[in-house]
Amino acid sequence: MSTSSWDTQRVARTALIVAVVALAVWMLWRFLPALAWAAVLAIATWPLRQWLARRGMGPTAVASVLTLVLAVVLVLPLIRLGVQAARDSGAVVLWVQEVRQHGLAAPEWLSHLPYIGGSVAAWWQDNLAQPGAARTLLGRAETSGLVGFTRTLGLELANRLTVLVFTVLTLFFLYRDGPSVADSAETIAERLFGPPGRHLGKDAVAAIRGTVNGLVLVGLGEGLLLCIGYAVAGLSHAVLLGLITAVLAMVPFGAPVIYIAAALYLLAASQTTAAIALFVFGTVVVFVADHFVRPILIGSSTRLPFLWVLLGIFGGLESFGLIGLFLGPAIMSVLIAIWREGAQV
Repeated sequence: MSTSSWDTQRVARTALIVAVVALAVWMLWRFLPALAWAAVLAIATWPLRQWLARRGMGPTAVASVLTLVLAVVLVLPLIRLGVQAARDSGAVVLWVQEVRQHGLAAPEWLSHLPYIGGSVAAWWQDNLAQPGAARTLLGRAETSGLVGFTRTLGLELANRLTVLVFTVLTLFFLYRDGPSVADSAETIAERLFGPPGRHLGKDAVAAIRGTVNGLVLVGLGEGLLLCIGYAVAGLSHAVLLGLITAVLAMVPFGAPVIYIAAALYLLAASQTTAAIALFVFGTVVVFVADHFVRPILIGSSTRLPFLWVLLGIFGGLESFGLIGLFLGPAIMSVLIAIWREGAQV
């Protein structure tokens, strides 16, 4: 075979591969989040999979056990949130209607705030204390609007449920066939990029696992501690607030949104001591977690300065949504690895 024929076949084969891959990505576009979540969860829990395999469990048994456990862990909190949200939404609508009809009196402490107390109290009196003004400000809480919101929420929940089902299904096959898939991926990466391809893949895996540990474990820890703080402060639904805090705490500096709002609620209810104590406790927990624990867990695995970890987390979140929390640091880790390797040449 002549050199020109070989080059033609190689170009044609490359074009065919690119076309097939592009077609597959286009066809599976709506399912890519499920595949990405399954890959992240499998990578994060892979040490547990190896531990079970060393205890003599077969691939199918290991996959079945881990998939069932993760499905329960993922589904139960979502059901809890959905049920609680359905209960609380009705109470919120009734509260808004009550405020529209009778107004909302300003708390006594509001006028005593330094510098802005007088103006804020006056605005509150003009816009919320009077029933007519409150009705204008809050708008009309009509049943049609609530039905529209419920319909949109239902569609979103159905979409998320579809992603969750395919995530769990993909997880089973990743746990069962993961070793052969990993070996094939390393072989292909080495053929395409040479020996550095294998190391880049390992860096990306380590970055994902370290990010999961740093975000999820630290977020759960913050949620648990602040849940205790909510309960001690006398807030109702402390468990639900702790769960929401844990979810937001997976994003660096996300937990303050909940505990500051809870402290303001306590302040509005004239529970000043509890509000200050909750604010101080939450600030200490978040400061220690975000400035000491999280950088150690993520940075030691990714070998990235924490600034680049933050850029990867927020850049990934902006570009890819929630899954970007874990993909972003992995991409940054591969980028820095390429940079370091290029600097050594």
